Amino acid sequence: MLTWYRANGRDLPWRNTSDPYHILVSEIMLQQTQVDRVLPKYFEWLDKYPSFEVLADAPPADVRRTWYPLGYNIRPDRLQAIARQAVDAHGGRLPSDEETLLSFKGIGAYTAGALRSFAFRQRAAILDTNVARVIFRVFVGKGDPKGHAMKKRLWAISEALVPHQHVFDFNQALMDFGATQCPARKPRCQVCPMKKYCLSYPLEA
Repeated sequence: MLTWYRANGRDLPWRNTSDPYHILVSEIMLQQTQVDRVLPKYFEWLDKYPSFEVLADAPPADVRRTWYPLGYNIRPDRLQAIARQAVDAHGGRLPSDEETLLSFKGIGAYTAGALRSFAFRQRAAILDTNVARVIFRVFVGKGDPKGHAMKKRLWAISEALVPHQHVFDFNQALMDFGATQCPARKPRCQVCPMKKYCLSYPLEA
């Protein structure tokens, strides 16, 4: 997976920073939104709201207008709520421990894992839509991939897979692999480096 990522990984701006605020903004924006739509808004947002403090003080109506047209408009409200909690309770910074991150309204298990992995370089699992698809196809192969019991199983597999080194690259690789090599439709099975191990191979028509 790491070898594949070094050759095929996407060069994205939030991968060139360890700033927790910048990474949080990217993660919230990328929820149910394609990368090409997020890129221009990500730069615009950080130019207008460069820190938790600035975002926390901004008028909510302005925040929502700046978010447009990304959609799912509860997300800017959640992002501003996180900023206010960070300012009020943590000196304008995000904590690095899982328990405290999960105490923020708007930060769930995936976002907490992404922050710990990408911003704080901790050994932490992630399970977004792309990662869940890859893990299900490669390691499970049968059953309801969206069921509650399956989700718990996929989280457990994701946690077991996280290496002790190169965690940042490994988790980014899983996301890119799901987005480009193993998408929901037309996965590129014949040229897949995981095909020898994949319980779902082949999926191509």
